[in-house]
Amino acid sequence: MQRLRVNIPKREYDICIGYGLFEKVGELIGEVFGGEKIAVVTDSNVGPLYAEKFLNQLTEKGYEVKLIEIPFGEKSKSSEMLEKLYTEMLEFKITRTDLIVALGGGVVGDLTGYAAASLLRGIPFVQVPTTLLAQVDSSVGGKVAINLKQGKNLVGAFYQPKMVIIDPNCLKTLDDRILMDGMAEVIKYGAIYDSKLFELLESIKTREELFANIEEIVYNCCDIKRQVVEDDEYDTGKRMILNFGHTFGHAIEKKYNYETYTHGEGVAAGMVMACEFGEKTGVTVSGTTERMKNILMSYDLPIAVDIEKQDIIDAVAVDKKGTGSKINLILLDEIGKVVIKKIDKNDFAKY
Repeated sequence: MQRLRVNIPKREYDICIGYGLFEKVGELIGEVFGGEKIAVVTDSNVGPLYAEKFLNQLTEKGYEVKLIEIPFGEKSKSSEMLEKLYTEMLEFKITRTDLIVALGGGVVGDLTGYAAASLLRGIPFVQVPTTLLAQVDSSVGGKVAINLKQGKNLVGAFYQPKMVIIDPNCLKTLDDRILMDGMAEVIKYGAIYDSKLFELLESIKTREELFANIEEIVYNCCDIKRQVVEDDEYDTGKRMILNFGHTFGHAIEKKYNYETYTHGEGVAAGMVMACEFGEKTGVTVSGTTERMKNILMSYDLPIAVDIEKQDIIDAVAVDKKGTGSKINLILLDEIGKVVIKKIDKNDFAKY
């Protein structure tokens, strides 16, 4: 097992990464929780695979446990589903000395984390991510949120978990589309921060080669995010670089009502759009877009979608990276180096 310590003053926590950690969740949770009750939130895909084994480990440690299952998919990141969590947890008579666990992918983690942050003004929680996207990105850093009809992640909080437990074995049950969904975020980390990681990803040709390197890939991505979050917990400066491709990607997800494209697929096409925008405006080194397209295609990720410019402009208008009339657009200088370019929202339409 490898451990990464996220050093945020008074909210420090460990990211534990290793094969077989799913068999040790009771022991690991015991390191950070000495209370009585644990509410475990999962979804309809993950529950049948892991919930029984997970709950058994916790009950063997003497905890009183309640399982709450939500429907799989982005549409569960809603105020209606948040209300369901509140209701079931209060019926469980959960208190601020108890614990909430998110067992699942990014939707489960974001929704559960926001429920933990807001219910009773804050209940401790632990992330146990089961998808690649959640393991390398959404489970780390404390961003928790739900979606509104106006856009993605518009209601949320910064609320750090007590621990993140990552078992790469969970990835072996993912179908190819969900696995590649996470690879979009992995590629993002290489693009913005680590050219060597990007080169490694370019060299991988098969699923077998990917899994031969997956634990180290997950570790490297978590380490990058750890460094960025420690520097800028509240996303006012450096942390914004983690949103490379996301301004465009969120517009794509919203345009297609969170149904046609997964988050990673939206980000993939969004990264191409960001590279194209960067090259067009002279920020990004020529040829970067082509290199980005090639790596995304090698992981069966989309490089273009049918979306009107107005849909992107509308998404930019409510983008959380905006400051007044400006938008902080995340662009590449070159692979491994990123820049934050402040653009007037009205001028954005001219490009």
